[in-house]
Amino acid sequence: MKRFFTFAFILLSMALLSCSAEKESIRIISYNIRLSGVNDGENSWEYRKQATLNMIAEECPTLFGLQEATPEQMAFLVENLPQYGHIGVGREDGKSSGEHMAIFYLRDKVELLDGGTFWLSESPDTPSIGWDAAYKRTCTWTKLRMRSSGKEFAYLNTHLDHIGKEAQREGLALIVERAREIVPAGMTAFVTADFNTDTTDPIFEPLKADMLDAREVAPTTDPRTTYNGWGAADTRLDHIFFRGAEAQSFSVLRDKDYGAPYISDHYPVMLDATF
Repeated sequence: MKRFFTFAFILLSMALLSCSAEKESIRIISYNIRLSGVNDGENSWEYRKQATLNMIAEECPTLFGLQEATPEQMAFLVENLPQYGHIGVGREDGKSSGEHMAIFYLRDKVELLDGGTFWLSESPDTPSIGWDAAYKRTCTWTKLRMRSSGKEFAYLNTHLDHIGKEAQREGLALIVERAREIVPAGMTAFVTADFNTDTTDPIFEPLKADMLDAREVAPTTDPRTTYNGWGAADTRLDHIFFRGAEAQSFSVLRDKDYGAPYISDHYPVMLDATF
């Protein structure tokens, strides 16, 4: 009998060890939604908003990071995506005014533990323009927990300036610095953005020292460009970086018909990973 209980205990211990070693699957999308309130003709937000919902419904990301989301767009998404929680503030006043670098997360899969916003400037804790930037730029950061496994991770989402090279360099360096302060050593972390430049740019050196470029390391990957300019441009500006996970696939979502010729002037990019 004693041998039986010993054997049963060993089997239970092995089972618990196996459960704790199971990998968590996660899908993350970075999406420059292209702000509303501008004259984009047939590509205006009014003609793209249902296509954006269609994309989210079809791809079903665990989390997605938005760039350029206006209050109007935020209100539309919050109303029509009740399954997602969200975090992020307007860049103009730290409340609701201006573009949001928002993070949305599936409520039934992910729990938000902590989060906030800082500005890419010399005064990161107050609404401000940094260096030679044309606009105020922000980074939204989060700490989250997977409900099924209890595994915790961090996710940061940002949008670098499109003109100021110093602002790009210093802004990304600030993100790396803040990430080191916010995210505990060894914690899985993801960074998504419209970086407004390709990863061949030297500004990425500090980020690459801490994280991996999903496009480069995923066994199934997609090297295609992400900025389309409504068919008039062809540039890689949108990227996903991570650490403490295994990339399974990286995709540029430019082949599917979500219900509009273009859902934005950027194609979303998507990472499937385990950790």
